[in-house]
Amino acid sequence: MSATSNTWTRETAQALHDLPLMDLLYRAQTVHRENFDPNKVQMSRLLSIKTGGCAEDCAYCSQSARNGSKLSASKLIEVERVLSEARKAAAAGSTRFCMGAAWREPKARDMDALVAMIQGVKDMGMETCMTLGMLDDTQVVQLRDAGLDYYNHNIDTSERYYPEVITTRTFADRIDTLNRVREAGMKVCSGGILGMGENGEDRIDMLVTLANLPEAPDSVPINMLMPQADTPLADAKPVDPIDFVRIIALARIMMPKSHVRLSAGRSDMSDEMQAMCFFAGANSIFAGDTLLTAENPEESSDAKLFAKLGIQPMEPDTEARLDAAE
Repeated sequence: MSATSNTWTRETAQALHDLPLMDLLYRAQTVHRENFDPNKVQMSRLLSIKTGGCAEDCAYCSQSARNGSKLSASKLIEVERVLSEARKAAAAGSTRFCMGAAWREPKARDMDALVAMIQGVKDMGMETCMTLGMLDDTQVVQLRDAGLDYYNHNIDTSERYYPEVITTRTFADRIDTLNRVREAGMKVCSGGILGMGENGEDRIDMLVTLANLPEAPDSVPINMLMPQADTPLADAKPVDPIDFVRIIALARIMMPKSHVRLSAGRSDMSDEMQAMCFFAGANSIFAGDTLLTAENPEESSDAKLFAKLGIQPMEPDTEARLDAAE
């Protein structure tokens, strides 16, 4: 079966996942080299533009007002402050600037500021990405017309396990938002989180859902849960590193043209684990010392790791992929 057929089944994906690790990594690295420069990694920066007080009850999130979190809610930060952070990110080599707000959905009163943020970041030559929760048809058009390149909306886990993690919106709500974003002409960024108590089949089903969308997400962030105090998952067991690497490899094979991003959890990964993930097909990271409210490796640590591995930052997306016509 072609890896781009959009007809993945769990059985087919499971068979790949269960290959001897060296065979799985060989398959993943082969697919990776067919679509990307194996020694280039995309550098993105993530900024929280509105923190805390979210009405959702995501069990992993310290920003939920329902989780008993002590994180206080903030207002949407000023446009110029966002642009100042974007300038720093561009100077440090990031080519994509991602802005995240702890909302169930944006309000009409916030849209003008969001549009100004998008336009200001694009004027710096960076790609723009936002994660704002659910969107209605009007908001999707406003963001698209402002020039938003990517919209992030993770499905988090499998449809089966989803109600164990979130009850304030449904798995179908997530898919509806992804469809609305794609149909408006923006690129989709969607992935999930490992380590929330799901089983191996849930992890594979999550990838099957993403790979079988009408178009696979351009970016697929794979997060390793970083348990946050005062959340229902504060005592969650850590993910086995090899299990995590297998999911990275499977994501690369199933979504060959997508950027597979090592997202939250890198601060708890050894250099060796990150190197295995890059070999398995991960080719995107968030740079900077924080991810919304979670820790992230310092830029100096990433620079040292990249130097040891011979990895260089990827150029902007228009130049990132190998020419499909070649």
